Amino acid sequence: MRKDIKASCLKRLKRIEGQVRGLARMVEEDRYCIDVITQIAAARAALRRLEEEILRDHVNHCVEHAIRSGDRAEQRQKLTELMAVISRAER
Repeated sequence: MRKDIKASCLKRLKRIEGQVRGLARMVEEDRYCIDVITQIAAARAALRRLEEEILRDHVNHCVEHAIRSGDRAEQRQKLTELMAVISRAER
């Protein structure tokens, strides 16, 4: 992972961590269910954005490297991994 992407991801993760701690507080304080659900959706969206950023970096770095290498086995492996992760992400 490139340094700038890693820093960005860590920043996002800290923000998401704060959101999840906030959710725990909301549940402890018996906050209104719809408010809790709204915040869960926000945390889920933040995780999706993080996932997209990491996936984009993977394609731009690892998959591109496999393509440039000319190594057919590595290319197939990276594409198989990519398709599997995309398939899991859609569930």
